[in-house]
Amino acid sequence: MRQVVLDTETTGLEPNDGHRVIEIGCVEMENRRLTGNSLHLYLNPEREIDAGALAVHGISSEFLADKPTFDKVVDEFLAFVDGAELVIHNAPFDVGFLNHELRRLGTRYGTIEQRCGVLDTLVMARQKHPGQKNSLDALCRRYFVENGHRELHGALLDAEILADVYLAMTGGQTRLFSGGNDSSERGGGAAAETIRRLSADRVPLCVVRASENEQQRHRNKLAAIAKKNGVPTVWQSLGQNSDTPLQ
Repeated sequence: MRQVVLDTETTGLEPNDGHRVIEIGCVEMENRRLTGNSLHLYLNPEREIDAGALAVHGISSEFLADKPTFDKVVDEFLAFVDGAELVIHNAPFDVGFLNHELRRLGTRYGTIEQRCGVLDTLVMARQKHPGQKNSLDALCRRYFVENGHRELHGALLDAEILADVYLAMTGGQTRLFSGGNDSSERGGGAAAETIRRLSADRVPLCVVRASENEQQRHRNKLAAIAKKNGVPTVWQSLGQNSDTPLQ
């Protein structure tokens, strides 16, 4: 399954007031694994940026003055996300802005929902943690995802962080010892381990398989246990018979 974790930064809060997208960040996952493919775009919004938005992301009009407008990058953006499930925190905000940008170009591009599935991690977090804070920062604390390098919001950085949060939130156990309170309640601690992404070009793990002699000894041991107890072992009852090699 192909997923694209996506985030945007904008000139303000409401596209119906003429606010525009100024940054798009995307990271790709295949079958819950980060592929290393990403897309990062800065856009000239052709308008001023609200002071409140500037305080959040720190992207100035001067910085964006020589950047392309959305119509110049729309094909590159859609080629990256087409057919994927988009993973977005507070999806209506980002999807609303992206659809607004597409509508400005006419009807030929359609909408984001016509091209992609959309999964809202804010909705997911509220279902899993009702009554708690579920901002991206709060989820980072809850799932031990490192975000100390995040001083200002940035679309690509936030997409990378959200990818780690999403994998932790949907992956079951998030720490070696599951006892104790949620980290957001106890404020972390010395035992709390942060999630750090391993390099995609790391040396593959070595897989050591059992030899034929070891497999035969294993089968003999299972047979002896089954004979003594008068019933098959759990391993045998689960279908791991003598024809199944040990991994």
